[in-house]
Amino acid sequence: MTTPTGGDPSGTDTAADDPTAVDEPTVVALEHPAEGVPPVLSLPEEFADAARRIAEGEGPIALDTERASGFRYSNRAYLIQIRRRGAGSFLIDPIDHPDALAPLIAALDGPQWVLHAADQDLPCLRDLDFVCADLFDTELGGRLLGLPRVNLAAMVAHFLGMGLAKGHGAADWSRRPLPDDWLNYAALDVEVLVELRDAVATALDEAGKADWAAQEFDHVRTKPEPAPRPDRWRRTSGLHTVKSPRVLAAVRELWTAREQVAEQRDIAPGRVLPDSAIVAAATAAPTSVEELTSLPVFGGHRQRRSARRWFDALDRARRLPDSELPPRTARSVGLPAVNRWSNRNPAAAARIGAARPAMAALSEQVSTPVENLLQPDILRQICWDGVEPATDEAVAERLRSLGARPWQAQTCGPVVAEALRTAGTETAD
Repeated sequence: MTTPTGGDPSGTDTAADDPTAVDEPTVVALEHPAEGVPPVLSLPEEFADAARRIAEGEGPIALDTERASGFRYSNRAYLIQIRRRGAGSFLIDPIDHPDALAPLIAALDGPQWVLHAADQDLPCLRDLDFVCADLFDTELGGRLLGLPRVNLAAMVAHFLGMGLAKGHGAADWSRRPLPDDWLNYAALDVEVLVELRDAVATALDEAGKADWAAQEFDHVRTKPEPAPRPDRWRRTSGLHTVKSPRVLAAVRELWTAREQVAEQRDIAPGRVLPDSAIVAAATAAPTSVEELTSLPVFGGHRQRRSARRWFDALDRARRLPDSELPPRTARSVGLPAVNRWSNRNPAAAARIGAARPAMAALSEQVSTPVENLLQPDILRQICWDGVEPATDEAVAERLRSLGARPWQAQTCGPVVAEALRTAGTETAD
């Protein structure tokens, strides 16, 4: 059903007289699950009964998780939402009895999982020993289709004409008991996820991108967890104001001490000690606990109890020999920034200069974002290295060796190869 987007205050239907007027589809608010909010299951016998019902259902299984990012140190799932046709919806609290999840793990091992932004949910599900054998990621499908907005609410509105009630995604899901409106929100996240999957699958098939999606989903499902970032302390907010290696060492020691407390207590690091307090204390370099507690934040009741810990961290930095102080800038890893290529590798600069607009044109042609067509790191690496001779076949093979999926190598290989050849010709001239 469609309705006019506007009306004339005089009562005249101007939209009917305007051949260029476009009606917007009505979005029906989906405020509550059709079958009501299911109870939260937290006991072993409840897990076993839910597993039996899920196993008796049919088709793909919709899944979502709720974490407590910004409140807890860990990325664990504090609630798991599950829905399957013929079985209904389930809200699983895995906190008290994670060792009793085996029946659910077995029931979910085999059927296709439907997730929205799977790379956010898969890690915490793996931590609980859930195994995904087949994946459909509705958000990634939307990206491949070139949709302007791919959040769950936008895609549900676009494909299903429904408006999801939102508002609690950033809440502290470690809280117990969970409020009723939070549980309503959580249940809605999987209420029509399988229906969305069906609509996205149809659109991908009509666009000739079903195979692209299958390869991308499998890549997300099987890719290993990324290696920890080196020197994570350098991500401290406000660090750009610090120039002295000695002060940098103080930031590093305070950050490390805070990390240990946060992990031990399972509290988000910023709630243990704000980044701004770390930089302020490192810069002030107090020489006693009393001086430290005179600084903002550190004078609070909670921080006074930990003042000796923070002062000891500062003291360790103060006593470090110069040879152990961190450099002012992080050691570079990987390729240099592209804006430095013209000096360090002019041929590579010419190649990236030709490849980027060519890939942008391909992105426009196939209605898929450039970063989904080919990972930026792969494009930079092949342009830095070059390929000789830059035949379509050689470039496609090099793309695959760098981690591109077969569909990416097939689709982007000829475009990248032509750009490399063009750049080589211009450089020679």
